Amino acid sequence: MRKVAIIGVGHVGSTTAYTLISKNVVDELVLFDSNENILKAELNDLMDGQMEQNHQVRLIGADLAELKDTDVIIFSAGDISIFEGNPDRFAELNLTKTIVEEWAPKIKASGFDGIILNITNPCDVITQYLQELTGIPRERVFGTGTSLDTGRMKHAVSRNLNVHPSAIDGYVIGEHGESQFVAWSSVRIGGVPITETLSEENLTALDAAARDGGWVTFRGKGYTSYGIAIQAARIAEAILNNNHLVVPVSHFHSVEGCYAGSPAKVSQQGITGRFTLTLSDAEQEKWQHTIQTIHSMHATI
Repeated sequence: MRKVAIIGVGHVGSTTAYTLISKNVVDELVLFDSNENILKAELNDLMDGQMEQNHQVRLIGADLAELKDTDVIIFSAGDISIFEGNPDRFAELNLTKTIVEEWAPKIKASGFDGIILNITNPCDVITQYLQELTGIPRERVFGTGTSLDTGRMKHAVSRNLNVHPSAIDGYVIGEHGESQFVAWSSVRIGGVPITETLSEENLTALDAAARDGGWVTFRGKGYTSYGIAIQAARIAEAILNNNHLVVPVSHFHSVEGCYAGSPAKVSQQGITGRFTLTLSDAEQEKWQHTIQTIHSMHATI
């Protein structure tokens, strides 16, 4: 039985739950939320939403005992409203670190022995804090990282060059935040380096478009949900089905001493391989900057 628990079923958590159900990724789904009315409503709505599916997912309300045999915990607790008029991720960290401090002891006490996939922002710092407080091995605690940012980059490039996103191979790496960057030196379209197709000016504009993608959505509807939900479901599916998916997730880099987004291989065992991109000198400087940003944020906890 493929069993996933989602902690926090706001806009992101509930959309992730529905995506897992509609894509037939799970057999059992356990939901937790601090708001009991929202939790009850989402359980009811998700039950209604799968009525015409042949595969019926068993939906389970908040019960910590259920975590003992859960395969994956998706951690998506938070409050997006904190960004209204305040784009400071430090303000978000002040809230989300307390949520981690509340949940880590509960996860430990439950006997959970699976994989934690973190969505909650600031993704890299919160993922590291979850690992530190739960004591679960680093390879089994990782975050969605720059998977969504990479998707946004591919979206921007595909529109600019009128090609399908699947033809684009490359990554956004570093912090899931303002210091992230596209490693253009490694981006290929149909095997051809994008640097041979577009000018430096065009690449800079596309980098900005990828970074601003989340804010475009947030400014319009007050939150993001579909993009991150599809990435979380894709990674969860890779874990449950042992797909050995290579995806830019936030995982621990021993040399840098922190969590950051870069390509890694994901399977039932967690992170089973890491891929180091060959960066240009300018990209190496950006990498060091984004690592320092993550360290600085973590130091405030």
